[in-house]
Amino acid sequence: QVQLVESGGGLVQAGGSLRLSCVASGDIFSINAMGWYRLTPGKQRELVARISSGGDTGYADPVKGRFTISRDSAKDTLYLQMNSLIPDDTAVYYCYAEGPGSSWWLMGEGTQVTVSS
Repeated sequence: QVQLVESGGGLVQAGGSLRLSCVASGDIFSINAMGWYRLTPGKQRELVARISSGGDTGYADPVKGRFTISRDSAKDTLYLQMNSLIPDDTAVYYCYAEGPGSSWWLMGEGTQVTVSS
């Protein structure tokens, strides 16, 4: 079993930066891909960024060029560096992990990011 704990959210002005962290514990060797979702009230959950076990990354169009996902295997930690933040980035950000072939899927508790104009 895997547990995920996010941190790093907060309040920032537009144009600012934040770095989210997600520490994985438990059966981490069963993790294949990891990534970040975000959820805003009244909107659908949006996949923001994903990184595979091989290091391949993918981003949602609204965050391309501004957000960077990375994974530190030595620290069992996933990061999301968010630069040039805009008010539309305001959301609860959830770290997720999936097993091989999407055999299982898990999200953390989330961390709030608020961008003021």
